[in-house]
Amino acid sequence: MTLVALTGSKVVMASSNDEFEHVKAVVLSCHEVTSAEEKIKIYDTWAKNFDQDVSVLEYTAPDFAAKTVSSHFTGDRNTAMVLDVACGTGLVAKQLQSHGFGNFVGIDGSRAMLEMAKNTTLYQDLKLCMLGSQPLPFEHGVFDVVVIVGALSDGNVPAKVVRELCMVTKPGGYTCMTTRSNKDNLVYKASLEQELGTLEEQGLWRRVQVLSVDQWERAVSHHEEGYIPGVVYLYQRL
Repeated sequence: MTLVALTGSKVVMASSNDEFEHVKAVVLSCHEVTSAEEKIKIYDTWAKNFDQDVSVLEYTAPDFAAKTVSSHFTGDRNTAMVLDVACGTGLVAKQLQSHGFGNFVGIDGSRAMLEMAKNTTLYQDLKLCMLGSQPLPFEHGVFDVVVIVGALSDGNVPAKVVRELCMVTKPGGYTCMTTRSNKDNLVYKASLEQELGTLEEQGLWRRVQVLSVDQWERAVSHHEEGYIPGVVYLYQRL
């Protein structure tokens, strides 16, 4: 490697590190606020740069979730109705589209995020809904696939919401959920898994796959380095 190339590499690395520190500050500010209203304000402000910023974080959850659904879904993907819960800017729908799915309904608590999702032209319908404080605005047994990626975590959507996700899924359909497995989220993850297990014991769905991923995204908390782990859960409605 020449000296010029090495110097250029260092410049790029420094710039990338500065970018990561900026994104890290945004994410931490979102984690630190406790009220739903304040979180929505942050997401409204963040919407235009969200895709670029999560790319800096090397956020893999949408990709792993879409691949997990795709590996088990055997129905007609052209006609399957997919509910994208906490859809954000549409990252999950884009991944699912690459696997042949094409009919999406999205909900999110941020109007600005919904505007970004609308711009993708992937969604047949988009609704404003604050998960946890408002019920899902759908009848039971409507969707072939229900996905929620990134929102099930400490300080965001309460674990009890998964019952609603289960109920709006068609019998035989799939519900795909993700959460982080890092130290800060372990208490929430345990409560989430307890809720998932309760619904299974009640005969509402069966567990199809639990996929653990070591490099979920780059760590942003002050006491973690490198990458944090995450997990994908896939259940089938009975």
